[in-house]
Amino acid sequence: MVSVMDIFRYSYKVLTEKRFRAVLTIIGIAIGPLALVMMTSTVRGYASYVESQLLALGQNTIVVTPSSGYTLTESDLKFIRSIKGVADAQPFYMTQAIIKTPSQTIRAYVYAIDPSILLKAIGNLKLECGRFPAPNQITLATLGHSVAYSEGTGKQLFKLGDAITLLIPKVEHGGRTKLERVVVRVAGILEQYGGAMFVSPDQGVFLPELAGERLLHMKQWSGIFIVAKSPNYVSSIVNAIRNAYSDKVSIIAFQQIAKVVSSISAAMDFIAFSTSLSAFAVAVAGTAATMITSVIERTREIGVLKALGFTDGQVTAMILGEAIIMTAIGAAIGITLGSLGAYVMASHGLTISSGASKIVIRAPPKITPRIVGYTVAITLAVGIIGGIFPAYRAAKIPPAVALRYE
Repeated sequence: MVSVMDIFRYSYKVLTEKRFRAVLTIIGIAIGPLALVMMTSTVRGYASYVESQLLALGQNTIVVTPSSGYTLTESDLKFIRSIKGVADAQPFYMTQAIIKTPSQTIRAYVYAIDPSILLKAIGNLKLECGRFPAPNQITLATLGHSVAYSEGTGKQLFKLGDAITLLIPKVEHGGRTKLERVVVRVAGILEQYGGAMFVSPDQGVFLPELAGERLLHMKQWSGIFIVAKSPNYVSSIVNAIRNAYSDKVSIIAFQQIAKVVSSISAAMDFIAFSTSLSAFAVAVAGTAATMITSVIERTREIGVLKALGFTDGQVTAMILGEAIIMTAIGAAIGITLGSLGAYVMASHGLTISSGASKIVIRAPPKITPRIVGYTVAITLAVGIIGGIFPAYRAAKIPPAVALRYE
């Protein structure tokens, strides 16, 4: 009796005799799993990062901003607060500012907002020291970690009680932009939070809501922050606002965006899988060509084996064994290189530009056992599909014909 180990040992010996051809076939096979692992894990890594950042702002958080030509007023705020399921709603002002220090120039986001709703909307937002200013302390500010500390060295740039000059761009009637100087004093510093969508705690300068009009001289609200009583109310609140305002306002519901991102991620997974199939198709053709050549070259040898008592099934298993060994090696190489390639791609980050501001998202690839598992399964299927016809052809060669083959 010929054992499975004997068949694989014999198959491996045959491959080592034709090393160059086997190596080329293995390289062709490895391209499929390399592309699949690298593309899928990178896409899923970015998708998971964006979803987590959206949900970090709270699954029950909604932001309403006015469209061009519309101004949010107290009556809008009262209406939104009256919608069933709304736990709290507060207006906010938002602008950008430049802060110059002896060692660097910092680009910051300035928010004039009630800190109580900020703490409800953003999970795990904590003070490192100091406090949030009281509602009437319009010249006091709480700084994000990246504003108070140098990102490069970690050196503290501003301490409690320090004065900071904010240079805020203002567009004049002629279309020119001038920098308006606003001086505030540090009342608190936030702990490092990490990236977030829409609100950037680390790059923020947080002022009381009254400061938007009195200190920043902004004439209208930038938007309204809404906190729902639970995530279950988000859809109904969004629908109520959309029905009431149509296209007069823009609505950002982080829970719903996270669902959209998840759907996009699934679509990108399918695209990555479909693209990788072309590489697997090439691998099938390469494996089949290699195995057919091997069968033709070893026709006489196969005849001898059959004359010695090898059955058709054992000959088939022997040829398939060669294909499976090559695909197993190709899968291991492809998955390893694909994982390394995914980390290299992710290290460059994803840059999102909006006018003068840029956001760089860096997210590690999401290499899961499921990705590795189905990559291995598809690659082994490639070996079996590519080797099945040559194996069948080898098994059907009559011993007498094979022994006379030159």
